[in-house]
Amino acid sequence: MTYEQILGEIKNRIYHPVYFLMGEEPYFIDSISDAIESTVLDEADKAFNQVILYGKDVNVHDIVTQARNYPMMGNYLVIIVKEAQDVKNIESIEPFLELIPQTTILVIDYKYKKLDKRLKLAKTLDKKYVLFESKKLYDNDIPKWIVNYLGGRNYRISQKACQMLADFLGTDLHKIKNELEKLIVAVPQKKEIDDNDVEYNIGISKDFNIFELQKAISYGDFAKAVQIVNYFGDNTKDNPLIASVIILYGYYCKLLKLHYSSDKSRNGAASVLGVNPFFVGDYLEATRRYSIKKCVENIAVLREFDLKSKGYGVGDVDQKELYREMIYKLMM
Repeated sequence: MTYEQILGEIKNRIYHPVYFLMGEEPYFIDSISDAIESTVLDEADKAFNQVILYGKDVNVHDIVTQARNYPMMGNYLVIIVKEAQDVKNIESIEPFLELIPQTTILVIDYKYKKLDKRLKLAKTLDKKYVLFESKKLYDNDIPKWIVNYLGGRNYRISQKACQMLADFLGTDLHKIKNELEKLIVAVPQKKEIDDNDVEYNIGISKDFNIFELQKAISYGDFAKAVQIVNYFGDNTKDNPLIASVIILYGYYCKLLKLHYSSDKSRNGAASVLGVNPFFVGDYLEATRRYSIKKCVENIAVLREFDLKSKGYGVGDVDQKELYREMIYKLMM
C-alpha cells in the first residue's frame, strides 16, 4: 500500500491489525503512526486503550503480551512501538501475529532500516497485514512534495519560492514541514506564497541564496556570483560551504546530462534534469557557457573544495575566502 492509500483508509476509519512501517524516511512513518494515534481513539479512551512502547525498553514477548489484550470498554486497543529498530530479533514476532485479536491495532515504527523481503515475517506482513516501506525522497522530488503539501492545505506557492525552500532546507521532510507550517500561519490563504514571504518568515534571502547563485553561474554574471558568495561567507551558519558544494555538484551533473541529451526541448530537458520546465532556460544557457570539458573540470574543482570545506590543506583560511576562490575557479 502507498502512503496516500494508508492515510486514506485511516481517514475513513478502515484499520488493519498490524502496521509495520519501515524505511529510511522517518517523516512518512511518523505521519502514519501519528494519524493512527490521533484518529482511532478519542481522548477518554486513550487512557485505557492506548499503549506506547519504546524499542530499547521492550522485547518481542513484551509487545506480543500487550497486543494480545482486549480493549477496556471500547472497540480497539492501540499499541504503538516507537523506535522498533531497537527491538532485538524483531523477526521472531511472526508466529505470534495470528494470535493478535482483531480488536488490536499494532503499529511498529521501524525507522532507518528495512526488513529483508525474503524473511517469513516480511512475507506474512505483506500478505496479511500492512508492510510499508518509507523511502527517502531525492533532491529533485522536494519541490513537488512542497507544492503537494501546501496544496493539501489549500495554499499555492510560486516556483521561485518553492525552489528557494528546496535548495535551503534539503531533503529533511520534518524540517520542511515545520517551515511550511510557519508560512501557512503567516500568509493569507488566498495569496500565493512568494519569495518575499519566504524571506520574511523563513529568513532565506530572496537575492542571496543558492538558487540565485546557480542562476548567476548559468548566465556568467561573475559580479553577482561574488556578491552572493560574499554574503554566504558572512553567514556561514545558514550557508556552510559544504552545502553549497553539494548543490553545485548536482548542478554540474545536470549540465552534463543535458549536454548528452538528444532532446533539448523545454519539456524534454525538464524530464532529463528532473526540474520544473520553468527553470530549463537557465540550464540551456549554462550549457552554452560551460562545455562538457569545463563541466568535468568544475566537478573536479568542487571535489577539491569538498575537502577544503572539511579543513584539508587550508590552514587558517576562512570560508569566505574559500567561497571566493571556488567561484573564481568555477567561472573563469
